[in-house]
Formats: sequence, structure tokens, C-alpha cells
Amino acid sequence: MTLEEKLQNLPNDAGVYQYFDRNNRLLYIGKAKNLKNRIKSYFQFTPVLAPSSQLSYRISKMISEVANLEYIIVPNENDALILENSLIKQLKPKFNILLRDDKTYPYIYIDTTEDFPRLEITRKVLKGKGIKYFGPFSTGARDMLDSIYEILPLVQKKSCIKSGKACLFYQIQKCLAPCEAKITKEEYQEIIEKALYYIYNKGKLIEDITKKMEKLSEDFRFEEAMVLRDRIKTIEKSELKSTLDFANFDNLDLFSIAFGESRGVIVQMFIRDGKLISSSHNYISITEITELEDIYKTAIVNYYANEIPTIPSEIILPIELENSEELENFISSRFGKKIAINLPKIGKKKDLLLMAEKNCDELLKLDRTVIKDDIYTHLKNLFHLYKMSYRFECFDNSHIMGQATVGSMVVWDNNAFIRDDYRLYNLHERDEYGQMKEMLSRRAEKFRENPAPDVWIIDGGKTLVNLAYDILMSVGVSIDVIGIAKEKIDAKANRAKGGARDILYTKEEVFRLEPSDKRLQFIQRLRDEVHRTAIGFHKKQKRKEDKQISLLSIKGIGEAKVQKLLSYFGTFEAIKEANQTQLQEVLNEKDATILLQYFKSKE
Repeated sequence: MTLEEKLQNLPNDAGVYQYFDRNNRLLYIGKAKNLKNRIKSYFQFTPVLAPSSQLSYRISKMISEVANLEYIIVPNENDALILENSLIKQLKPKFNILLRDDKTYPYIYIDTTEDFPRLEITRKVLKGKGIKYFGPFSTGARDMLDSIYEILPLVQKKSCIKSGKACLFYQIQKCLAPCEAKITKEEYQEIIEKALYYIYNKGKLIEDITKKMEKLSEDFRFEEAMVLRDRIKTIEKSELKSTLDFANFDNLDLFSIAFGESRGVIVQMFIRDGKLISSSHNYISITEITELEDIYKTAIVNYYANEIPTIPSEIILPIELENSEELENFISSRFGKKIAINLPKIGKKKDLLLMAEKNCDELLKLDRTVIKDDIYTHLKNLFHLYKMSYRFECFDNSHIMGQATVGSMVVWDNNAFIRDDYRLYNLHERDEYGQMKEMLSRRAEKFRENPAPDVWIIDGGKTLVNLAYDILMSVGVSIDVIGIAKEKIDAKANRAKGGARDILYTKEEVFRLEPSDKRLQFIQRLRDEVHRTAIGFHKKQKRKEDKQISLLSIKGIGEAKVQKLLSYFGTFEAIKEANQTQLQEVLNEKDATILLQYFKSKE
């Protein structure tokens, strides 16, 4: 069916639509209350099918690339909103904005139903009527909590109360032993109140933990003092300086967004119980058709699609959204509570927005300072990338003669390596092509949970680049792939060959850049980091396997036979789970029997 035929046969239902170009690459995902009305509004049908004359130049340019469309019907507009958000994160369309999930924000919580409660950290909603949450905290939550426990004699461990006997914490004066009734519930509650005061008054917490640090230094306990010093630095970074008085406020969430030349930034601020407790920011890629209002809508859906322990009474924005009722209905359906989305015109809420906007401007200045020569624009132009790209995932594998075969993925984003997002893989395939296929396939399977980056970088040549594209196509994701490999000298692509140069590959082209080229050096930096990580993981796994090999060195089963088994089965766990018949694919009947008896004796 042609594009025009599909346009003439659209349903009047709510749903999500997807635009594709002539190469079947995904361009855009949108949602609609009425698919027929929404999609047709992009086109005019006479004298020929073309973008509607009512569209802006930028959107008209996108529609001119559309060669095909698909759509999914859903029961209502709320479901369309959620599905659209999920598909954008999973499939990475060229013209949509991707915002990373905020679901990892930690909260400090306390169960008030307990006689002697503790402060703890959670990242999810917990069951229990007496649970009170404080947060979210974008940074510093753990350091705050550790500092509070350092200063105040709270119950240090969950198991303390149940033990019924005073422990070491009592002896070192970090707990008052409620387990032996050495403190009453009323006295303990006073300590809890002070702990809660610290949560919303970080300045006082910093002041008191500094006194503790200085006392440790005076007692020549320098290592302990250094731990507190590092905690103070983290808490100071998370402390928001503001002269605004929010005493009359309840719980507010604020979103502020600004555009730079090639990127945007989004700032979120959280006010709880009248206190400005934390903020976060993320740089975002902007596309040719990016509209400010669309980013605000995406940010709100992205954040409130997750489970959130504390719900605001109001969301404030620096712009007025068209159809804000749609978002309010979405949030109401998620949490069973009506939450207004407002643009304050005067007063302290307006002042708060101005502070957030100033933060956006400063962050964009900082971003321009870091990217002095705008390496990302140079990469896009050189490799003809699908879109401006800032988040890169780089892959490499490592092994010695098929032993301890592993893979590594490193992540570059916001002008730095994001080590929390690194991934390590134990691989089972025997050849490098199969190992890379296994690793990339496993990563692609996780796109729904952890969205795809802008670019994959593969330690390998043309063959592995084509493999990566095949895997991406199989899951419907459109991102660019760059390969980096040593040129072959004497038919060997050996890293140790002194004159070997790195060659870069895309699906269509080969690039031989000068060693001084900044674009080559950027890709090399990522490749070297993933290679270092893979080698480190390989050595760790190799030591583990060597230990296991020594344990298997029993009569009749030497290291050579163990290596054969590893080469065939991939892991020690697989060897242990094999039956007699499977073992005899590698060993003779006698050796297979010896091995089975050995495993049985170890159970």
C-alpha cells in the first residue's frame, strides 16, 4: 500500500504514528487523539501529495522526507501519551527529543510506625501507611544520611533492635541502646526530629559535620577526618543557595528549559514542605524541528510516568502550554490526584522560575566552554551522521586462546565518560564476529529499559559495522555506527605493529585521517577506554578461571582437557550442568564419568 493510500484509510481512533524515510529509517513518532485528523493535517493531496502549506518550514522539511507511515491504535489519549514516550526512548527517532529517565532519584524515608525508626534510602514506592518520604535528591543523599548517622546516636542497623542486646555501636557512643531500654521512645523521638531538621537544613548539617571532622583531626584520626571532608564536599555541591522564602509553599515541582546553539538544557527543581531541597539538570540534543513546548510536554510525561513517592500539589513552568489539560489528566490518571500546571506571573513562584532560568543560562555557558571546538558538529559533518550526536556507546571484546572471553561497553555523554552506565559481558561465542554479535544483541535487547545512544562505536572494521546495523534493524532502532580498526600490515591488524594506523568505517565510507585529526583522536579515546575496560575485566575473569581450572585438576582431567571443555561449553557453570552424553562430545566415556563423579562429590 502506498503512502497516499494509507493516508486515505486512516482510522478515527486515538493512537501513535511513526514516519519513515525511503530507506525505512524512523524519522518521527507522534501521538494523536484522532489519528486521521492529526496525520492528514501534515499533508496536502492536490495537485500531488506534498507537505501541507500550513506547516512551518522546518516541519515541512521533515514531512518531505516521509515515504511511509505506520500507526498503533490504543484505547484512549492517555495510553497514546505513554506509548509515545516509551517508543521514543526505545527507538530513537531522528526528529524526536530523547530525555533520560529520572526514576533513579533517591528518597530518604522513615517508617513512623516503628518505636525506634531509622532513616534509610529508597528509589521506589514502599508499602506502609506510616512511611514518610523526603526528596527527591539528585545528589548527596547517601552522604547526607551517613553524616546524620555520624553525628546523631540513631539506631545504626535494622537488626539492632531485634538483638535485644547492646552492641559495639553503644560502646563507641553511636547508639543509645534502645534494644536494652536505655532510652525511651520520647527521648529517641527528639533525636529523630533533629535528624529530620538536618535533611532540609544542609547548611546546619555541614556546620556540625565540619566540627566533627576538626575534632577527629585534633585527635590525629586523619583517615576518618578525610572521609568526612569528602562527604562535606558532596553535600556542599548539592546545597542550593537561595534567598527566597518559601515558607508558604507546599510541594512544588518546577521545569525550566533553554536552548543553546546546538544543545538544550533542562533544569528541574523540587520544593518540599516549603523548602527548596534539590535540583537536577540534563543537556539534551535538539533537532531541526524541536519546539520548546514539545520538550516541556515530553519532560513532564517522562518524569511522571514513573512511580514517585511524593506528589507535588502544583507544577510550575515558565511558559503556558496549549492543551495543558491533557497533561493534567494524564498525571491525575497516574496518581489519582488533580495537579495543576501553572505559569506564575508575579510573586515568589515567579522569582523561583527566574532563578531556574538563570541556572539554565549558566549551564549553557558552561557547555559552550567545555565544547570549545564543537567536536560533535565536526563528527556529524565528517561521518554524515543521522543527527547531532552526543551520547556514544563503544564496544570491544577480549580473550586469550578462547579463554575468559569477555566484552565491554563504555559510555560517553555530557563531555565525559559515564562510568555508572558501563556494562561488562561474559561471552560464550568462540570467534570475534560471534562474540561481537552476542554482545551487541544483548545490548539491543535492553533498549526498552535503557534507551539506545546516538552512536555505536565498534572496535572492528567493515564486517562488524554491517553486523551492528543488522542487529539495530532487527529491533527497529535507527542510530549511526562507526568502526575503528588498525590497518593491516603484513596481513595482520596487530596493535603492536609500529606503523599501523587506525582506519574509521561507516556503512558507506572508509576514512583514513591524519593522527593529529581531532575527530580521529576522539574516536580513539573511546576505543582506548573500552579496550582498557575489556582487558581489565578479562584479567579478572582469567584469574577466576585459572583458580577453577586448578580445582578441576583431578586424576585423568588435566588443564588441556579443561580448556577443551571451556572452549566447547563456554563456562564452568555449563560444564557442571552437562550430562554424560554432552560431556562425551568432548571427552571419552571414562573421563566424562570421572568428571560427573567429581561434581557429585562436591555437592
